[in-house]
Amino acid sequence: MPALPITRPVVQISLDLTDIDEALETAALALRAGVDWLEAGTPLILAEGLHGVRALRGAFPGVPVVADLKTMDGGYLEAEMMAKAGATHVVVMARAHAETVKCVVKAGRDFGVGVMGDNMICDDMVAGAKWLEDLGCDYVIHHVGYDERRGIAAAGGRMPSPLDRLREVVAAVRVPVQAVGGLSLEQAIRCPEYGAPLVVLGAPLTIDADSFKTADGDLEASLRMICEAVHRQPLPSRA
Repeated sequence: MPALPITRPVVQISLDLTDIDEALETAALALRAGVDWLEAGTPLILAEGLHGVRALRGAFPGVPVVADLKTMDGGYLEAEMMAKAGATHVVVMARAHAETVKCVVKAGRDFGVGVMGDNMICDDMVAGAKWLEDLGCDYVIHHVGYDERRGIAAAGGRMPSPLDRLREVVAAVRVPVQAVGGLSLEQAIRCPEYGAPLVVLGAPLTIDADSFKTADGDLEASLRMICEAVHRQPLPSRA
């Protein structure tokens, strides 16, 4: 499956929740607010597995559903299972073996799902992104991990951000890029300016980063404002 046609910047909400009912409620709220894609976040997949993806597909037919598997091995089977459960996209890690990435890409072609390659913890994030594209991934996720960010900050260091090298990653690949990892609201909205048309909203923007529950406050109004701000931006010329 090639990358879905992108006619404007895309807003994706990461449902990093552990309860399927809360995930469905948050997804419905997000779609009302203008979110384009739903993500079955890793916590949801760990808690609910295929049932969570099936529930999202059943409740929201026609809406893209990203299964954030963070696949490291057994790539073909994992991608096949999620595709049959209703996922339209799956995630494989750049730190996996090349054969695993190739297996996920093959499953993507066989079952009609998009493959998103995640460059988290690559020694060279730019080279990792290019490697994923060369192996056939349809998208690149430029990702600074949750534990990495918190650990560096706790030790008194400057918290790393995916924006640090986002322009370099975008310049290195031809496939659409999304930036993930501790972005502020303002930073997330600006991602299309960096050439990354896929804007991901999750912890801490919409999910409480410590409890993995839906954040307090008027989430729907906040999401609507974010979606409007993202959607009115011009599409990066290379997207």
